[in-house]
Amino acid sequence: MSTYILAIDQGTTGTTVMILSHEAKVIARASAEFEQRYPQPSWVEHDPEAIWGSLRTALPKALNQAGIKASQIEGIGITNQRETALMWDRRDGRSLHHAIVWQDRRTASHCQTLNEEGHEPLFRQRTGLLLDPYFSGTKYRWLLDHVDGARSLAADGHVALGTVDSYLLHRLTGGAAHMTDVTNACRSLLFDIHTLSWDQELCEIMQVPSRALPEVSDSASVFGHTQGLDILPDGIPIAAMAGDQHAALFGQTCFNEGDAKCTYGTGAFLLMNTGERAIASEHGLLSTIAWRYRGQTCYALEGSAFIAGAAVQWLRDGLGIIAHSSEVEDLAQSVSSTGDVVFVPALAGLGAPHWDPQARGMLWGLTRDSHKGHIARAVLEGIAMQIVDLSYAIEADAGKQMNYMRVDGGASQNNLLMQVQSNLLNRAVVRPTEIETTALGAGYLAGLSLGVFPDLETVRKLHQIERRFEPKMSSAARDYFVERWRHAIVRARRAVS
Repeated sequence: MSTYILAIDQGTTGTTVMILSHEAKVIARASAEFEQRYPQPSWVEHDPEAIWGSLRTALPKALNQAGIKASQIEGIGITNQRETALMWDRRDGRSLHHAIVWQDRRTASHCQTLNEEGHEPLFRQRTGLLLDPYFSGTKYRWLLDHVDGARSLAADGHVALGTVDSYLLHRLTGGAAHMTDVTNACRSLLFDIHTLSWDQELCEIMQVPSRALPEVSDSASVFGHTQGLDILPDGIPIAAMAGDQHAALFGQTCFNEGDAKCTYGTGAFLLMNTGERAIASEHGLLSTIAWRYRGQTCYALEGSAFIAGAAVQWLRDGLGIIAHSSEVEDLAQSVSSTGDVVFVPALAGLGAPHWDPQARGMLWGLTRDSHKGHIARAVLEGIAMQIVDLSYAIEADAGKQMNYMRVDGGASQNNLLMQVQSNLLNRAVVRPTEIETTALGAGYLAGLSLGVFPDLETVRKLHQIERRFEPKMSSAARDYFVERWRHAIVRARRAVS
């Protein structure tokens, strides 16, 4: 009887389950969405039970689609929305609060206080991160401070803090395991990326007890085994875990120093492999762990744009300009240019290289002649220009130019966006056959952990390219657009001053 790898991709708006053969062929995939909660302006939450329920919904669908039994699953790889923070009771798994999502900005004032107290250089040096509400550490602090009885429970050793991977592991193993991998741990502001351990001094500054945090392991390793589930038999190893962007970098087979990829999802995330070097950025980027495999740590530089596909969702749900997200490409192609309309997608502040949580989204350059086609095209160009800014910063820090950029994620299916990206970046953009490389990366890591794939070179040979986009924009046109973008960014950052 054939066996298969199960890849769980737990994302911001839902969960996707992918089933891979031993030849890394995708034989089935299924998804289930869940509700987004916005209890206050700039607050974003998920119900942990809804997250778990989305996995329980998607998994049987994928098994039925593949025509296989749950007993044929040989191992599981998990990838997840990284900085989303959860808190639960170790004794019964009961969630003590809704999950605080990575987009949430409620801890901005706490980050500002830590900055004013002079702590950022220490956090920056040890974690590779900036003090920003994006990361999970200040969310853990908020949960401990604002949930009745949480501090007392933590003192008694009953509180578990973790990101979504740890929460799913807890549920999959019947509460037997409280673990994470280095890629998720390194997004917490509490993990030293050089010593690969929770940093006691940083935990004390953040007032987060390290005993509540999960044990940390390599990305490709066995974290536990399924137990007590009605959707999977006991004893299946959870053989890999990695944050979504790290898994996508791996799924794109960016194994060499200088390889780079951009994932277009709710946000957009550009990572470049820097090998064994953890490069301290001078351009507002993050130094992060790409993965740890067979005892070898690979690092990366990362730039994050908080809003990418979410900007298209805003056109659909907020403005009603389109009925379905897929309509944005045709609408944007209905005009040959934006008519000088510029959109800055700072709907949740600005990420790298600006790191301005107070920035606001902006449509600039509107006239009586502007219509929804111009706005749709401006939204796509705004998404692309964020990636241009990130690319310039990464190349400056790394001291090398990327030859091309690999792309994946749902919005990478938009051919116009990919061509615009190539035009504005002035680099080739390469799209693989399988654009869900986040789940693919989790599957690859699990396969390596289990010995299904013997080595990285075997995995590299599995990667297939579907299309290559070459730049088709004059340097003068590019320079003009970049200049207008720079002016719009300044205005977006002054919007609340």
